[in-house]
Amino acid sequence: MEHLSKDWLTQGLVDFEYKKYVLLAYLKKVKRSFERVELYPHMADLVFHYRNLLAIRDNKTLLRESFPKELSLEEFHKLELSYRKMIEDDAVMSELESIIEFSIPQVKDSLQEGSVIFEYVESQCEISPIGVTPLYAKEGYLFVTQPPEHETISKTPMVTYESLKLDLLRKYKDFPNPATYLILSRMKFPFSETLMPVAKRLFVKHLAHAA
Repeated sequence: MEHLSKDWLTQGLVDFEYKKYVLLAYLKKVKRSFERVELYPHMADLVFHYRNLLAIRDNKTLLRESFPKELSLEEFHKLELSYRKMIEDDAVMSELESIIEFSIPQVKDSLQEGSVIFEYVESQCEISPIGVTPLYAKEGYLFVTQPPEHETISKTPMVTYESLKLDLLRKYKDFPNPATYLILSRMKFPFSETLMPVAKRLFVKHLAHAA
């Protein structure tokens, strides 16, 4: 199973054994991705499903502020309506509660496994400014690299990150002194699925501490 539908709890048959099979098949897929050190999109999905399960268990309804912004208002109302209808049916609600109690620790374990990998990848990354960092640092450039380096622009001893920054300054003259940073990973990781998401969070944390 590639993805777990946002409304997997209400979609189709509300039966403990069936939902258990659906969830475990999905988590098996997630585990295989984690074994390849591929964190996303599964980490974001796990966070969504975990919050969903907790919200229903603790509140018997959805909490809008608990969910990622990519869940549209229409999707949210659809889920909330489905859960409210199920809550009114005691037999269905009893089955749903069993599914939820089984699912929460399963999803939590997968989240913890992913978090360990995320933290390890982050520990292998270093962030440093390129050139002089301006006082205004809300806009700029971020270079992300890892060994072996395969960049859009080939980097040689004559082509440094400083020279790449200068090239950008010459190209975008209305952006005179942008903040520019380098995030360097000491190890090679899947770029889109792992390194870039980790680098983005590391960058945000760095800016927050610097503010």
